[in-house]
Amino acid sequence: MNPLIVERLTKRFGGLQALNGVDLSIEPGERRAIIGPNGAGKTTFFNLITGTLPISSGRILLFGQDVTNMSTHQRSRLGLARTFQITTLFPNLTVLDNVLLAVQALDPAKFVLHRSRNAFPRMFTKAKELLEQWGLAEQTGTQVRTLSYGEQRQVELLLALAGSPKLLLLDEPTAGLSPAETATVASMIKALTREMAILIIEHDMDVAFELVDRITVLHQGRVLAEGNGEEIKRNPEVAEIYLGVE
Repeated sequence: MNPLIVERLTKRFGGLQALNGVDLSIEPGERRAIIGPNGAGKTTFFNLITGTLPISSGRILLFGQDVTNMSTHQRSRLGLARTFQITTLFPNLTVLDNVLLAVQALDPAKFVLHRSRNAFPRMFTKAKELLEQWGLAEQTGTQVRTLSYGEQRQVELLLALAGSPKLLLLDEPTAGLSPAETATVASMIKALTREMAILIIEHDMDVAFELVDRITVLHQGRVLAEGNGEEIKRNPEVAEIYLGVE
């Protein structure tokens, strides 16, 4: 079953048409990049998939279920998670506390208000296992605001993984990172299980071509081209409007 199918997705903001009849289908385990110039509609597309914004017309299916009119938290419960272009962490909390909040978000314990979080050791175990798995165990007690920006991006990725999603949306995961930090985050993404499909917005073409199986190019709210990395590189329209031509 396809993790995501989008049919004729359209979004208007008054007289501005941000997306115009976008069709897209993601296969199980697929890594797909969405690229395009600024204003192409990439982040709007993510916001429609997650339910952050209502659509103007079209249909969205997650794992075979029509979620077009579902809330964001209902879509999350089906197995959808995302990161944002700007980090959305709690800067004055520790790394462990941030991950714990993400683990708790999809756990029934979040509805138990009369007991301390210490009463739920399984959540602590899962949070610590995530930090250990991704090489951040030494930062467990560190306040997030003291981390480097690259480390904060890694923590944000852990928060998205905390609910064991089946479809992960990554919005510019390497934006603002140094080459070394970019390599670290890219390695984390490459190491993710193929039981999870990934849809990624990425401006760094080298990163996009390295991480994904297929690429969808958006331009002025429409799908301009789709294909693997070599097909996109050879596409003259893509070269003209995005990659640059000599």
